[in-house]
Amino acid sequence: MRYLTPDLCDAYPDQVQVLEPMFLNFGGRDTFGGQIVTVKCFEDNSRVKELVEQHGAGKVLVVDGGGSLRRALLGDLLAEKAARNGWQGVLVYGCVRDVDVLAQIDLGVQALAAHPMKTDKRGIGDVGVPVTFAGVTLRPGEFIYADNNGVILSPVALSLPE
Repeated sequence: MRYLTPDLCDAYPDQVQVLEPMFLNFGGRDTFGGQIVTVKCFEDNSRVKELVEQHGAGKVLVVDGGGSLRRALLGDLLAEKAARNGWQGVLVYGCVRDVDVLAQIDLGVQALAAHPMKTDKRGIGDVGVPVTFAGVTLRPGEFIYADNNGVILSPVALSLPE
């Protein structure tokens, strides 16, 4: 399904919040949306790996990496697992790597930047907690929509009128 954030903003101006414009599109899907699953982790993608191995149909993984530009929290292997398990997309407040491969995977991926260094695996991170970045608080169960125009948040699922 294609989500056009300008059209959703026009149709639901009182129901959406727009994240500050800082994310770049790295995935094979240029538009994605779904119900939020959150993980808060800093330079350790152990929990990201655990989540993308789970069934994710209709969901978007929101990764609060603290805005770190020193390690990549998502690469090609985890993105491929996410796509195979039905995730709609991954929004990373941090970095990704393997960007040429990410662009070929049927998964929406937006992040702050690319970085070649992988993370340490210490098993640290919080799943299912509210996370705050880009001027908004994102809560598990809310809905996120992203395209090349930006990223928006809604407390309920949105659809464009026909």
